[in-house]
Amino acid sequence: MFVRSYLRASTDDQDATRAREALRTFAAEHGTRIAATYVENASGTLLDRRELLRLLADAEPGDVLLVEAVDRLSRLDRATWDQLRERIAQAGLQVVSLDLPLTHSLLRPAAAGGDSAQEWMTRAVSQMFLEFMAAFARKDYETRRARAAQGIAKAKAAGAYKGRPRDEQLHARIRECLARGMSVRGTARLLECSTSTVNRCRASQA
Repeated sequence: MFVRSYLRASTDDQDATRAREALRTFAAEHGTRIAATYVENASGTLLDRRELLRLLADAEPGDVLLVEAVDRLSRLDRATWDQLRERIAQAGLQVVSLDLPLTHSLLRPAAAGGDSAQEWMTRAVSQMFLEFMAAFARKDYETRRARAAQGIAKAKAAGAYKGRPRDEQLHARIRECLARGMSVRGTARLLECSTSTVNRCRASQA
């Protein structure tokens, strides 16, 4: 059994590797280790994620896809989730999520001679709960977006919405780096900010 961990954060400003140690500890506690780790900053509402697709391409039947939480794997709408679920099944992967204890037993190697009735039942029930958690993750995403939009609309109506305040100190340092001829990626890496932040700052100077 080959355990492949998947770590995701939505934006470049977030640390996608935050849960790396938690996943390693979890695997060790279950008598196994993580053999490959895939990390990316990409929205969970998109199926076209480079590292996730690479994981699916690398996988062999019987491998485990290990995540911290189901929403790290998916915040997809139903139709797109169905596509991802089919690709996971075609790859022969078993999904194990720290926030879904029922899946933890899937880290145990299958019994010799094929699946027992109990193992088959465990996989079936685990899949059912995975479906539920994927739907919940999407609903949570939609609820948060709706609330944020409502809050912004209310603030705009009251004339109080000004958007996210700009970090003037950071922007000054970005301008200095760019003036010295540093690249966008090099500046972002040095100042530990996103490339989108650097590009916005550069655009404001044009």
